[in-house]
Amino acid sequence: MINRFKFKGELEEEWLKEAGLSNLFGESSGDSLESMVFLSTLTRTQKAAVEKRVETVTQTMRKKNKQHQIPDVRDIFRVQNDSKGKVCDGSEPSTVRTSENKSETQDGTKGPNFSLGMDEQKTPAEDMPFSDTDINLEISFAEQAANLKDSSIGKMCKGGGGDTLLPNFRLPKDKTGTTRIGDLAPQDMKKVYSLALIELTALYDILGTEFKQQKAVKIKTKDSGLFGVPLSVLLEQDQKKVPGTKIPLIFQKLIAQIEEATLETEGLLRIPGVATRIKSLCQELEAKFYEGTFNWENVKQHDAASLLKLFIRELPQPLLTVEYLKAFQDVQNLPTKKQQLQALNLLVLLLPEANRDTLKVLLEFLQRVIDHRDKNKMTLKNVAMVMAPNLFTFHGFGSKTIEQSEFVMAAGTANVMRFMIQYQKLLWTIPKFIVNQVRKQNTESQKKEKKDKSMKKLLKKMAYDREKHEKQEKTPNDADVPQGVIRVQAPHLSKVSMAIQLTEELKAGDVVARFLSQKSGNVQTLKKEEVFLYEIGGNIGERCLDDDTYMKDLYQLNPNAEWVIKSKQS
Repeated sequence: MINRFKFKGELEEEWLKEAGLSNLFGESSGDSLESMVFLSTLTRTQKAAVEKRVETVTQTMRKKNKQHQIPDVRDIFRVQNDSKGKVCDGSEPSTVRTSENKSETQDGTKGPNFSLGMDEQKTPAEDMPFSDTDINLEISFAEQAANLKDSSIGKMCKGGGGDTLLPNFRLPKDKTGTTRIGDLAPQDMKKVYSLALIELTALYDILGTEFKQQKAVKIKTKDSGLFGVPLSVLLEQDQKKVPGTKIPLIFQKLIAQIEEATLETEGLLRIPGVATRIKSLCQELEAKFYEGTFNWENVKQHDAASLLKLFIRELPQPLLTVEYLKAFQDVQNLPTKKQQLQALNLLVLLLPEANRDTLKVLLEFLQRVIDHRDKNKMTLKNVAMVMAPNLFTFHGFGSKTIEQSEFVMAAGTANVMRFMIQYQKLLWTIPKFIVNQVRKQNTESQKKEKKDKSMKKLLKKMAYDREKHEKQEKTPNDADVPQGVIRVQAPHLSKVSMAIQLTEELKAGDVVARFLSQKSGNVQTLKKEEVFLYEIGGNIGERCLDDDTYMKDLYQLNPNAEWVIKSKQS
């Protein structure tokens, strides 16, 4: 029993490290200011998930008789609630919705209006005016599950993974813009990762499903070649040939080879190539692909499809990763289809960039195959059945239980595969409640920094110097921007900045179009799809805006941001 508890404690310790909360325990437990800021932005269910893991770790440490100080889990959450005069130790329900009025903050700047979760004074029905097929990204998924658990609403849209038809889930329009993977700066994506891990764990806790990351048995991997090579190694060698490439070149080429012939071929992906020829082609590709001497004319369409599936199967670590493969499989056990989709959304956010980018290209290709189902007979169900074993079968766990249950698992993972193909656009969206939590973290961190005396002195001196400089050299172009107007710059493209009057209907796409209508600098050679408007600074690191973002609404959310037009990094 003690050994099992010790093992569980080690798993939870790993979980806390992954969530960026390792300084809540152990020798560095006293130095946890950054974690306190992080914890202050969590919802009730997220806090409960963290609290549960910290409790297990601290009990395990006490059993091990660790010498360093072991904090009480209640103290951890008490510290970050003291400033609000409320203790989140489980003795009373904490408020999940975190809001700030559009008033001035301590440092005199305008504060945004945040909404991170449920307002407990409302009933679940009032809180969620969304239809059954709307995916609500404004409220924590775990909070939604907690509110629906004992509600009649929770009986809607039950799992039933075997159904032929999938619900027509959709994302209601968000006036502050939809944030997709790739839109945020790396420092904010690190926060997204931590929040997604905690949110997924909280969701699984509420739904009574065990969530634990797996560990693979160490296996020897190749450090060169094409098949059976880790994605990271492949990309490293590919980037020497094509700088900046994010998808393995062989993977791209195999898809291109399949598409070069028509996608209307009956049985595409289902009918295998001849085994002896596949083996021969494999060996030849290993020898000649990077030399550029491989003759692609010898590769038939079904051969290319077989090689593509082989490439995925032969990856030494699964495309869905060892850590989260079981969690992807377990999605099929969640009660409702909406919750299955929410869990998949969070799991995609947890994948390493290389895995996520490669998966995205694969799913987009599979959808193009399905688009020709009238001719090729490859429906969503058929493609999912064919492709699921390639993504979900992995023999590196060091346990026979996974392998023994493969047959039982096959139908379930095919349903997960259907979800991934059908809802891929939704899965690559970062939920608004997570983006708002990132904004809140950034705001809180900035407040902490400004409390530092040396920082205050520096800011005061900079403000004084700037004011002095502006009085001496102020020009009409540098004048203070009037209320309700934003200044848009494009330093890499034009020397001219634009003052834009905010209106209720002004969208990010309108701002870009107005910029492109100018004839200065490099603007005249640009196309609309090459440049984007970015929200930079304030309570976000950097965020690429979709064209339908309403600028006035976003300005109210982040009034201290700068607005910059630039091309998106590939």
